[in-house]
Amino acid sequence: MLTLSEINIYPIKSLGGISLQSSEVEERGLKYDRRWVLVDESNTFFTQRDFPEMALIKVSIEKNGLKLLHKTKTIEPLFIPFEFEHSKTEKVVIWDDIVIGEFYNNQIDQWFSETIGIKCHLVKMPETTKRVVDETYTKKKIVSFADGYPFMIIGQSSLDDLNSRMEIPLPMNRFRTNFVFTGGKPFQEDIWKKFKIGNVVFQAVKPCARCVITTTNQETAERLHEPLLTLSKFRKFDNKVMFGMNLVCESTGTVNVGDILEHFMPSLFNSIRNKF
Repeated sequence: MLTLSEINIYPIKSLGGISLQSSEVEERGLKYDRRWVLVDESNTFFTQRDFPEMALIKVSIEKNGLKLLHKTKTIEPLFIPFEFEHSKTEKVVIWDDIVIGEFYNNQIDQWFSETIGIKCHLVKMPETTKRVVDETYTKKKIVSFADGYPFMIIGQSSLDDLNSRMEIPLPMNRFRTNFVFTGGKPFQEDIWKKFKIGNVVFQAVKPCARCVITTTNQETAERLHEPLLTLSKFRKFDNKVMFGMNLVCESTGTVNVGDILEHFMPSLFNSIRNKF
């Protein structure tokens, strides 16, 4: 039996995550997940890849917005309202995509600029913005400010297998996944094509290629070499290190920790798994 054991969202891209017991599945991702992004003065996004200390900004959901605290700096908390009168609406760059975003006021921007150390702006993705997923792998799907796909899933057994190969085990938060499940064999998610969590249907799109963010301690912002060093020895394909599975949804609804996962059909990526 496969059971959903974790649900995680990351409202502001590359800042701290939030663990939930229940979440609404929307087409572009879990509710509130990566609906906000920070951009530089050229309106280009940036992440922990560039500024690992972004991990130290803790995010929580309040009734009418997000509350931000810094884990180590003595600075005033920041409240970000869900509903606001945006200062401007402009194009922003997220990887190869150019999309329309709503900008917050200078006071909010100043908090981020001083905290992170780069002049920047907070941007929210309006419902009218439809950022399309790479159509090489799936058609007519949209995504938030996530790197490429609306959802990601990793089996706890996969992390356990990885940790068994390293001197120091790592927590799941290194991989910033939305879903974690227990049960099954290591890397079982590699072979999925279509499955359900509770009553919500998902499609596995492609394995997730991992970057330097996985080497950043999410509690201290310290950056070392693992897990990429170990993963590269047994999870490398086409010169990319794979860990976790990217997803899109085929239906919407609510998912809950404790929901059962039901697997429908094997993935086209069986051949990839056999190469690992």
